[in-house]
Amino acid sequence: METADIYKVIERMAALIRSEERKRCTELGIQIVHLQVLDYLSRCNKYSDTPAALTHYLGMTKGTVSQTLLLLERKGFIQKVPDLADKRMVHLQLVAEGWNVLRQAYPSDLFNKAAEFLEKNCPELGDAPFIEALTALQKAHKSYSFGLCGTCKYFTTKPEGFFCGLTGEPLTKSDSEKICQEHTVP
Repeated sequence: METADIYKVIERMAALIRSEERKRCTELGIQIVHLQVLDYLSRCNKYSDTPAALTHYLGMTKGTVSQTLLLLERKGFIQKVPDLADKRMVHLQLVAEGWNVLRQAYPSDLFNKAAEFLEKNCPELGDAPFIEALTALQKAHKSYSFGLCGTCKYFTTKPEGFFCGLTGEPLTKSDSEKICQEHTVP
């Protein structure tokens, strides 16, 4: 497949995903950006649950993200929690109603059918080509990779558990399975 064809396929897939998101969001009375924030917060680790990291991830302005967070907080979907070590920093957390909305929004039949098709027809494909394409796009865009903590070059395992080699802090198994803005490809 030529590069232009791959671009068109990815663009069409993205358009279908956005169409499905708009439909789900309309049913739930929220906007796509609200769903994107809730989804991100459900998947990020303790180094990436801040307004600044969310701004990097979404590629939006600080003002847009700030207004979105205020609205989500008013709706009772998220809460802001001051950092224990640095009182200037705020962490964002989903609360029960935010988790509820997220569960209603995902997964959709559209995504399940696509995944089933790929598993049935291309079992050897796996996630690797998609992850590699995303990594290439992120590098070209000079953006954070936001990869899984456990796949980062700084992720280390010691007899006493998991650690972040960048911060020197211990990590839980759950942390290691979440996305991080500090992720660096090995």
